[in-house]
Amino acid sequence: MDRKSFMRGTLVGVLAMCLIFGAVFSGIKLFERFYAKSQGIEHAAATGAELDEKTKSKLGVISNLVDHYYLYEDEIDHNKQKEGVYEGFVASLGDPYSCYYDEEETMELRERTTGEYCGIGAVLQEEKGGEMVHIINVYKNSPAERAGLKKDDLIYEVDGKDVAGIDLNEVVSWIRGEKGTEVTLSIYREKQNGSYAENEITVTRDVVEIQTVESKMLDGKIGYIYVSEFDNVTYEQYKESLTKLNDAGATGMIVDLRDNPGGNLETVCEMLDLMLPEGTVVYTEDKNGKREDYTSDEEHKYDKPVCVLVNGNSASASEIFAGAMQDYKAGKIVGKTTYGKGIVQQIIDLKDGTSLKLTVSEYHTPNGRSIHKKGITPDIEVEQGEEDVFADPQNDAVLKRAIEELK
Repeated sequence: MDRKSFMRGTLVGVLAMCLIFGAVFSGIKLFERFYAKSQGIEHAAATGAELDEKTKSKLGVISNLVDHYYLYEDEIDHNKQKEGVYEGFVASLGDPYSCYYDEEETMELRERTTGEYCGIGAVLQEEKGGEMVHIINVYKNSPAERAGLKKDDLIYEVDGKDVAGIDLNEVVSWIRGEKGTEVTLSIYREKQNGSYAENEITVTRDVVEIQTVESKMLDGKIGYIYVSEFDNVTYEQYKESLTKLNDAGATGMIVDLRDNPGGNLETVCEMLDLMLPEGTVVYTEDKNGKREDYTSDEEHKYDKPVCVLVNGNSASASEIFAGAMQDYKAGKIVGKTTYGKGIVQQIIDLKDGTSLKLTVSEYHTPNGRSIHKKGITPDIEVEQGEEDVFADPQNDAVLKRAIEELK
């Protein structure tokens, strides 16, 4: 099993992403009304983010100058300009984690956070030269698998449209569609003698669940679970893997969160509830000092040895998981210090198909540690070798050290 087969399965969710003054003014007023309503005040001026007459007047001047002098006026996308007003407003916060999403970006965000989309369940990669699209993974029990598509098939047409020179995101948009509809893929498939056979395969689209969890039993009856991100679907996948490995006689468990960028706060808390005794697993504090505790109950507690693998790309929800396991002494943290993203973002629906992601609170481990810009320091520090083969018990230094610890 190599790194690609673990990591790329999650990328399909991702493949799957002036004007006239009156328009600028109406866009600003819309934002002001929403912001004021969300804060329980009548005017945005009370927030310290006042959009005064001078600002509006300056926007008008810029708009008129564009109207009169801009060379490519006929090519102006006025909708894009309006979106730019909102994007710029949020970008001015200087917070890399707060941003405005337009309608298309909001739809992509929903797919990423739910871990579900409507399509065929194949992970695609642009082939070198851009002449074809390479299927690098086919999800189990997916429409693609049921139709007979296989890993390493090469797509050269989608519904008769040539994919050569077409951006991969565009090809993905051709393949995705409404549940129950069909898409026909023209493919090349390598034969045993090294030649390629042409074939047409028609796939009926359906709701596809992204595989965010992979698992296997290692030698010595050590269970191994890799979690690529924390989506809505991740809890059930994790629970199923944990149960299956335990039923198979696992004597210990390795939970691999390397390169996991985080995700859903509620999901990681549910997963920790399967591992920890009753108590707080993480708590958050907002700008007013209001605290919210997320807890585990006494129903579940994993009572076998555990190692949690992390590296510098393990962030956010990954750090919540590692920090809680460390504070409860429920497992050894192995690898390198984590990224250090200890803040929580909330997705706010703007009621017009767009959304706002805003940093609203900071989280703390059960023992009160703030890890923002600090990270979680492992109990056992291990350097990942450049030649390491990811998740290979013989050639992955971090995994080998965790196995030694559990044995």
